[in-house]
Amino acid sequence: MNGPAPSTVPSFRYGYATDRGLRRALNEDSLLATDRLVAIADGMGGHEAGEVASALCLKLLGEGLGTVPGRTDPDQLGALLERTDQQIIDVGAGRAGTTLTGAVLVDEMASTAAAQPQLLVFNVGDSRTYLWSHDQLQQVSIDHSEVQEMVDSGQLSPDEAANYPRRHVITRALGINADSHPDFWLLPVAGTERILVCSDGLSSEVGDEKIEEILAYFPDPQQAAEELVQAALTAGGRDNISVIVADVQYGHPDDVEVTVPRLSTMSHTEETS
Repeated sequence: MNGPAPSTVPSFRYGYATDRGLRRALNEDSLLATDRLVAIADGMGGHEAGEVASALCLKLLGEGLGTVPGRTDPDQLGALLERTDQQIIDVGAGRAGTTLTGAVLVDEMASTAAAQPQLLVFNVGDSRTYLWSHDQLQQVSIDHSEVQEMVDSGQLSPDEAANYPRRHVITRALGINADSHPDFWLLPVAGTERILVCSDGLSSEVGDEKIEEILAYFPDPQQAAEELVQAALTAGGRDNISVIVADVQYGHPDDVEVTVPRLSTMSHTEETS
C-alpha cells in the first residue's frame, strides 16, 4: 500500500543557536521556531527586564498565531503586535522593551483555488531578517535605528555608519511607550532557499560576505546557525547573539519546537541595547 503523497505546502527546516556573548551577564534574546514561523526578539532593560519582555513577546506571538499561521495577514499580525506591545508595557511599566523580527509562511487568498504560498516578513527594531538564494544574501527588514535614518537621509555613508557611536540606538520597539509600528513585506516563497533571522549581536559583528560564506558552506541549518554565532563570538561577541536559519522545504515538516527563556521577576532596570 502506498504511503501519503509528499505535501506541496512549504514548511521550514530550521536550526537555531544563541549565546549571551562575551561582555553581557544575561542573555535577553528569545527565539521561536516552528515549521511555519521563525522569530527573534532582542530584549532591553537590564536586570532581567529585557529577558522578560522578549520572552513574553514571543509567547504572545506564538499563542496569537495559533496552529494555523498560514491564515495570517499583515492586518491580523499588526493587531496582534499592538496587543503584545500593550501587554509588555503593562508588565514592564514602560521600562522593558524588545525588538521583534521574523517570517511566517502564509497562504495568500487561502480561501480560493488560486492560493499561493507567501512569506510574510515582519520587523520592529534593529534585529534582522534576510533571504538567501543562489548564494546571494538580501536584507529584507529595514533597521529602525538612528543610524539607519542618517544613512537614508545621506548624513552618513554605510561605512561611516558601521562605527557611528549611536549605531545601537533604536527608534522603534515593543513595550517602551514609543513608536511600535511594525513593517511588513509579503514575498513569494518560490525562489527562496533559506531565511536568516538574527539579533544585532550577529549583524553588528559579522559582515554580509562572511554570513554568505557560512550559509553557502553549511547545508545543515543547525550547523550554519552554530557557525554564525561562533563567528560573532570570534569577532568580539559584544552583545547577545541569536540566530535562526530556516530552509524552505516541501514535504513533511519537522516537529514544532519553541525556545524562549523562562519568565523572570523584574527588578530595577537600566537601559541597554
